[in-house]
Amino acid sequence: MGDMVGTPTVIVDADVLDRNIAAMAAAMAAKGVDLRPHAKTHKIVEIAHKQIKAGAVGLSVATIGEAEVFADAGIDDLFIAYPLWLTRSSAARLAALAERVDVSFGIDSAAAAVTAARLLGDAVSRVEVVIEVDSGHHRTGVLIDDVVDVANAAADAGLRVSGVFTFPGHSYGPDAQVPAATQEATTLRDAADLLTEAGFRVDVRSGGSTPSALLSDADVLTEARPGVYVFGDAQQWELGRIEPDDIALTVLATVVSRHDGPANRRIVLDSGSKVLGSDRPGWTTGFARLRDHPDARVTALSEHHATVEFPKRAALPALGSRIRVVPNHVCPVLNLVDDVAVARGGLVVGRWTVAARGRNS
Repeated sequence: MGDMVGTPTVIVDADVLDRNIAAMAAAMAAKGVDLRPHAKTHKIVEIAHKQIKAGAVGLSVATIGEAEVFADAGIDDLFIAYPLWLTRSSAARLAALAERVDVSFGIDSAAAAVTAARLLGDAVSRVEVVIEVDSGHHRTGVLIDDVVDVANAAADAGLRVSGVFTFPGHSYGPDAQVPAATQEATTLRDAADLLTEAGFRVDVRSGGSTPSALLSDADVLTEARPGVYVFGDAQQWELGRIEPDDIALTVLATVVSRHDGPANRRIVLDSGSKVLGSDRPGWTTGFARLRDHPDARVTALSEHHATVEFPKRAALPALGSRIRVVPNHVCPVLNLVDDVAVARGGLVVGRWTVAARGRNS
């Protein structure tokens, strides 16, 4: 891409992106599982429309603000996959949203359900709630034994309970995908059975993270919510879930410093944590990877510096070289930039605005 863009710049390879979107849509269709991709990953209207055109039934989002952005863009089926605790102001926004699109949101406590119903007032009949259950990630979500109590509290308060969802986030780890997918299916099945026995109609059994999505149990799940699959990132690469050719988003960076001593073989790039994010799970081998130098490792990040170490026999890139960096976790990256460069065939052909950037509430 030469000097067509400055650095650091987030670049999306649209050819790879399109291929990733089509592949996940085909995989879920073959399973008979609806695809409701999580748009918090990309926050970009153009990508959302590509996903819907490829067969997604709607979008998952993390916040009311993200839902508002995609509703404004014409997406009319939105699930806020988060246990919302509503206030007067957020309830008013949710009620306004429900007047123009189909919207549902997560709950994981009786108190949240009662509070939501009270604050939504007359709008309570226009939204649905989905109960989050904990399938092993141990972040949010009720335990199986509590799911009926939460559903009863929601129904008594006037909310419509449409089903259950979970996030198998513990699939992010070496050899963790199969057990996480198994726990996901077991938890959703057991929770749905309990609700059915209690007289509830369970239409939604929602799960699926990117590492485990292709392992989703089609006999249990009605829909899957992977997000990272559109871009890929260094975590997916290191987990062996994708190949480097499947990575659609990289950060173009410039080599600004170079040290080629016998015990000090490193370069420094102009892409630090303010564009790459700073996530580094304990099982990863660095803070990021280099798309075209797979043996190198980003060993340190400052705000505007990425320190990259190379093995002894590897040639170091020259000063001024342009390097494609693969972030560890792609989702935070899109909340750090206003727009992304779009490339096809190695040429930048346009830019997309990150429309939902900063819509964190």
